[in-house]
Amino acid sequence: MATRLVQINMKAHDDAALGRFWAEALGWGVDSEGPGCTNLEPVGFAYPDPAAVCIDLIARPEPKTVKNRVHIDLATTSAAHQADLVARLEKLGATPADVGQGDVPWTVLADPEGNEFCVLEPREIYRDTGPIAAVVVDCIDPRVMARFWGEAMDWTLHEVTDDHAVMRSAKSVGPYLEFVRTPDTKTVWNRVHLDIRPYPGDDMAAEEARLRTLGATDPGIDQSDIHWTVLADPEGNEFCLLTPR
Repeated sequence: MATRLVQINMKAHDDAALGRFWAEALGWGVDSEGPGCTNLEPVGFAYPDPAAVCIDLIARPEPKTVKNRVHIDLATTSAAHQADLVARLEKLGATPADVGQGDVPWTVLADPEGNEFCVLEPREIYRDTGPIAAVVVDCIDPRVMARFWGEAMDWTLHEVTDDHAVMRSAKSVGPYLEFVRTPDTKTVWNRVHLDIRPYPGDDMAAEEARLRTLGATDPGIDQSDIHWTVLADPEGNEFCLLTPR
């Protein structure tokens, strides 16, 4: 059994408006839109496919109070492309953000609801990822996170050090998943988290049990009205185990 990363879940005060921003930012389409839920994916995309990690925006009233522990890095192909993309995103409603990055070659922005993201300078490793270069998770111990997520999913571990771990789908397509060591610890419920999905025919209860043996825990929330399962990784980051598909 195994799972794969299929989307990130992003909470929003106005999911439709934030969905429009990210659809324009990525050049994607709105796959579906209902009360309190907006789904984004590439135009013509057949979900789920490792060629893209989609975005699921869910309306929630709680305010954003701290820097998100999960964010998106956007890829560029040249210095001119990076500058043009930053300018275009600011016209769409993004604003400069200071997360203590100092003098770096990438640009840190925040979307209209304050969610931080990076527009990277051109890097060869991201030349074929699509608009999202990487989904980045802040953590205390990248080795622990790489061990858990490397066994939780069938993605390939490309690199792991004390400061950084890098994974990508086994088919070597789509964005990377990166774990970056940071000094701050998790203090609140994550407004952005990972959603993983077993393959068709797999048993969801068995997959949940397997994830728990790897170190997943119960985040202590009411799950009586949902048909998926919410768990937490070894550093307490919530994630959703969706139904097989």
